[in-house]
Amino acid sequence: MERTVIQSVGFRNVMEEGKVIGFQFKVRNPYYRGVYLSQIQTGYATVDGEDIGRDDIMWQIAGATYTWQEMLVSRNVHWNPLQLATIIVKKPGGLKQGYHDLRYSFTSTKSYMPPVLNVNNALKPDTTANGGMTLPEFGATHHYRRLIIV
Repeated sequence: MERTVIQSVGFRNVMEEGKVIGFQFKVRNPYYRGVYLSQIQTGYATVDGEDIGRDDIMWQIAGATYTWQEMLVSRNVHWNPLQLATIIVKKPGGLKQGYHDLRYSFTSTKSYMPPVLNVNNALKPDTTANGGMTLPEFGATHHYRRLIIV
């Protein structure tokens, strides 16, 4: 497992019934205690400057796949810090071969830290000020990685 949240392994296009329906990448849990899925506020993705909304993003943890709405009520599923999550992005045709700039934001409530109050704005890729709410100490983190599809 790499130190960066977005991992270099697992970045590839996703096929279903012989058609490329999108792409996937893997992330590690940056919180040392792990979190239940209901604690996670999923964010937005940007790939090569194209914004991707939450409705086109699914999380796969321990073999089960969840939408952001399903994660809000998944109180019994724990994401261990030593376990990678696969983020699946719906994008018909997927990504072309070559390098891609990937940004992804998510946050979670944590022990002994106040909750992020304006989490939806803090997680949007085009907002960087938000009164400091995007600082990792307050839970909202933006992750960037340049990855290659071969």
